[in-house]
Amino acid sequence: MVNRRQFLQLLAVVGAWAGLPVARSQAGAMGLQFGTPASFSFQALQRHARGMAAQPYQEPVTRHEALLESIDYDAFQQIVYKRELGLGEDGSLNFPVQLFHLGRYFKNPVKIHVLDQGQAREILYRPDYFTFGGSSLGQTFPDDLGFSGFRLQEGPGATTDWMAFLGASYFRSAGELNQYGLSARGVAINPALPVPEEFPRFTEFWLEPGPAQSDTFVVYALLDGPSVSGAFRLSCVKRPQIVMDIQASLYPRRDIQRMGLAPLTSMFWYGEHNRHQARDWRPEIHDSDGLAMWTGAGERLWRPLNNPTSVMTNSFLDANPKGFGLLQRDRAFYHYEDDGVFYDRRPTVWIEPIGEWGEGMVQLVEIPTDDEIHDNIVLYWLPKKPVKAGSEWHVGYRLHWTDTEPYPSDVVARVCHTRLGNAGVPGQPRPKGGRKFVIDFEGGPLKDVEKLDKVIPVVSASKGRIDNQYALQVVGTRNWRAFFDLYVEGEAPVDLRLFLKLGDRPLTETWLYQYLPFAYR
Repeated sequence: MVNRRQFLQLLAVVGAWAGLPVARSQAGAMGLQFGTPASFSFQALQRHARGMAAQPYQEPVTRHEALLESIDYDAFQQIVYKRELGLGEDGSLNFPVQLFHLGRYFKNPVKIHVLDQGQAREILYRPDYFTFGGSSLGQTFPDDLGFSGFRLQEGPGATTDWMAFLGASYFRSAGELNQYGLSARGVAINPALPVPEEFPRFTEFWLEPGPAQSDTFVVYALLDGPSVSGAFRLSCVKRPQIVMDIQASLYPRRDIQRMGLAPLTSMFWYGEHNRHQARDWRPEIHDSDGLAMWTGAGERLWRPLNNPTSVMTNSFLDANPKGFGLLQRDRAFYHYEDDGVFYDRRPTVWIEPIGEWGEGMVQLVEIPTDDEIHDNIVLYWLPKKPVKAGSEWHVGYRLHWTDTEPYPSDVVARVCHTRLGNAGVPGQPRPKGGRKFVIDFEGGPLKDVEKLDKVIPVVSASKGRIDNQYALQVVGTRNWRAFFDLYVEGEAPVDLRLFLKLGDRPLTETWLYQYLPFAYR
C-alpha cells in the first residue's frame, strides 16, 4: 500500500495534462472520446444515492488486476497525460483538469463526467491519452481500464495544482501556501472501534468548471460503501484563500455505530512538547500541531496533538459548534528545517458548519506512529442522534484551506507554544515524579496588558497535584507565559486545562492537554 509521503509525491510529480474545452465539437477534434450525453442534477444524484442505499451493497470488481499490479510506484510516476488533450488548457475554462491513471495503489476506476448546461458526458479512457516514460507499458492496456481521480491546475499553462481527488473518498488542497498536507474525506465509518473501519469510495464525479474569469469550480460526487451511500456537491473557490462549500446527503444502509461527519486526516509525529519521541534530526515533524475549537457557547479551545503509545480517542461535547479544525500554527521554517516537504507551509483546515448541527461531539483520534509516512490523526463531528438504517442525513459545511484559522478572536489571546520539562526550580534539587508545563500566549488583549499586571493562570487537572503556577510577560514581547508543575502517580492519562485571567476577565483561549505519564517514563 502506498504510504502518505509517496501519495504526496504522486500528487506533485505525476505528469500534468491540460484540458479540453467543454464544447463537444472541439472535444472530438482534440481526440478525447466521450459517452452519450445524459441529463444531470444534484437532486437526481440524491435520488440515485437514496435508491442505492435501499439495495444490498455491491463490492467493486477489480478488473485487469494483474496488469494494474505491474504499475508500481515508480511506473506510476512515469505516466503523464498528454497536454494537447487537456480540458480547459486553451483558456476557455478557469481551472484545467488533469486525470490520474490507475495503478497498483489505485485499482478501482472512477467514472468522470463533464457537465455542460445540465448535460453530462463521461470521459472515456484510452491508453493513448498518456505517455509512459518511454516504456511500452501502455501498449498492453485495454480501452476500458479507467481513471483513478483528478486534480485542478492553477490555470492554463500552470505546472502546479491546488486541489486533488484520489483514493477512497479522500481529497485535499495545497492551500494558500501551496503545499499539500492533511486530507479531508467524505465520511468516516466506525473509526477507532474494535470493528474494521470502512472506507466508502467516491465512485463517480461530475465536473462543472466555471468560465475563464470565474474563481469557482463545482464537483459533484457519488459515494458508496458497505454501510452508506451518499451524494456530495463541493463548490471549490480559489482566491488567495481556498474555500469549499460542501453539501453532503448520506443514506445509511444499516445502523452505524460511529459515523464521523466532515472528517479530516493528518499526521503528527513529534513537536516541541514531545521531543523525547524524536527519531529524526529535524526539530519537529507534523502536518498539524493542534485542534482548535470555537464552541456553540462561544468558548475558544486549543488542544495540542499527541503521539500516544496506543490509540486514544477524546470527545469534546458541544451543540451547534461555530467551527473546529486541525491547525498548523507553527510557521517558522527553522522549527522544522525541512526544505523538501516544507512542514511550515502545510495548510490549516477549518470546518465551519452551515446551519445548526445540533448536539454531538468533536471527536479526536490519535494513533501511535514512529515515522512521518503514516497518517495518525483523525478528526470529525459525531452527532448525538443514532445513525439508523433507512435514515437520511443532510449536512452543510465550509472547509477553509488556509494559513491560519479564518475567524481569529480579538477578545482572547491564542496559544502559540506548549513545552514540557522537569518540575522544580533550576539550580535546586528536582523533586521526583513531577512535570513542568510552559504555555505561551500571543495576540488579542495581551497587547494592552502591562508587565506588572497581576495576570493569573487558572489551572485544573483531572488527577494529581498542581504546584508552582504563575505567569509572566516574555521579555521583549507582548506575549505571556504560564508555568505550573504537575505531580501525579500512576500511568493513567491526565486531562489538563488552563487559561490566563486579569481580575475577572479571561485573557486567553483555553488550553487543553492530555498528559500521558507513561510516555515520559
